[in-house]
Amino acid sequence: MSRGAGKRKSTFGMFLLWMVMITLFIGELLLSTWSRVQCTQTGYEISRETRQYESLAALQKNLKIELAYLKSPERISAIAAQQLGLVMPDPGQMLVVP
Repeated sequence: MSRGAGKRKSTFGMFLLWMVMITLFIGELLLSTWSRVQCTQTGYEISRETRQYESLAALQKNLKIELAYLKSPERISAIAAQQLGLVMPDPGQMLVVP
């Protein structure tokens, strides 16, 4: 009877060892899959943010060009003369402030 009980313990021990090994293997597969999915999602997010950055950089460039146009002295002179009716003062109208 002791031989059967010893053999049964050995068989149960092997079964338990195999179950632990299979569980670890499946856990490793799940962890590896999760890691790859996270890596792919991070890559997509980086691409999305890069496109948004490039779009905002182009917008900033256009806004700088527009600002330079709006600040141009020629444009301001034209608005002053046409819309506001301003003219350059005569030398007699100028006062020098010390």
